[in-house]
Amino acid sequence: MTSNTSKDRLSWWQLSLIGIGCTLGTGFFLGTSMAIHKSGPAVLIPFLLAAICTYIVYDALVKMSVENPDKGSFRTYAKQAFGRWAGFSNGWVYLISEILIMGSQLMALGIFTKFWFPALPLWVAASIYAAIGLVVILTGMKGFENFQNIFGALKAAAIVMFIIVAIVIITKGSQASTLDSLYANYEEFFSQGIKGIWLGLLYAFYAYGGIEVMGLMVIDLKNPKEAPKAGRIMLVVITIIFLMAIALALALVSWKDFTIDESPFITALQGYHIPFVADIFNGVLIIAGFSTMVASLYAVITILITLAEDHDAPKILAKKGKRKVPMPAFIFLTGGLVITIVIGFLMPEKIFEYLMTAAGLMLIYNWLFILITYMKLMELSKWEHVKNGLGMLLIAVTVSGTLGEKTSRLGFFVSLLFLVLIGIATWIVVKRQSHKEA
Repeated sequence: MTSNTSKDRLSWWQLSLIGIGCTLGTGFFLGTSMAIHKSGPAVLIPFLLAAICTYIVYDALVKMSVENPDKGSFRTYAKQAFGRWAGFSNGWVYLISEILIMGSQLMALGIFTKFWFPALPLWVAASIYAAIGLVVILTGMKGFENFQNIFGALKAAAIVMFIIVAIVIITKGSQASTLDSLYANYEEFFSQGIKGIWLGLLYAFYAYGGIEVMGLMVIDLKNPKEAPKAGRIMLVVITIIFLMAIALALALVSWKDFTIDESPFITALQGYHIPFVADIFNGVLIIAGFSTMVASLYAVITILITLAEDHDAPKILAKKGKRKVPMPAFIFLTGGLVITIVIGFLMPEKIFEYLMTAAGLMLIYNWLFILITYMKLMELSKWEHVKNGLGMLLIAVTVSGTLGEKTSRLGFFVSLLFLVLIGIATWIVVKRQSHKEA
């Protein structure tokens, strides 16, 4: 996608807003239920740890971006640090993980829409959202920025609304039931033990997925040196919102009442019979899922174009016409979306679940490689080495947590299979290049 002219470039606060739009999605609104299911009331700890690691990764990425602004972002830096194999593999790992994640977002959007239109087939709803998302991408950088600003504000407003409603219920509602829930959750805070916190980390990380899109947009800032501030403020705001919302949900009902099929915020308010609350939150879930899907579309097409320009993907994909987005890359993206919709609806649910876990893990592997690249390319102080090491440790612990149960364990092995396939493709490409040079 083409960059803005100087007068159209982003201010740091606009990047913060876009960051909220890209991050605040179904990973938080829906995935938090899974985290609560694994960790119990201690779910606040995985979310805090995930926030710390997200900040470490973002800080490393933007420091490299400020030093050398490049639209290829982490993929370009990996190539500079370790050679062509790193740039090629990083780009394709990210590309495949994001396309698969988009498939899960489209499935979720179809399910949310059935709440209002039960007769609408899931694949029809998913196809409609995919088509609208592609139209947003066709509007170019400016359209994407405006879209994420509006939807980011709406999603943040919805969570703030939940926080206010929950506080009102706690202060003016039935004190007995609230005290019972608070006492039960306090009593059982560590009921799932250290293992619960370990297993819950992956789902907390999912809630913060999207910060790498902010890294891709540093090149569009008026002053790239303000990128660290944009990310710092965005992550502090979003972490406070996350922790407050989860803590208040746990204050309203026992953690055992949350189910993995429903947003915890709908569950928390259901027993209080507030008019239209389910409809409002269903609308928020659709907005959240759709805007994070559009962020993924933006990231995929940006990385795809840089891969093509570096001859790590067919060169034709970067061919620019009169449009703001190269049409061959856009057609490739459309094809990828169609394939994920077909896979999602033809494949048995469990296998699709393994694919989604694998896609999420591949995104985290990308974060790990950002930290490794940062260590190689930049001069790090002692404190920065400690911080970087802490980030790597948190990612390693999170990935190892997938071995703790069957579904995520199989997802882990599927992610390794993808890495092996990309590794073979990387080896072939690098070998071919060395033959040409010889």
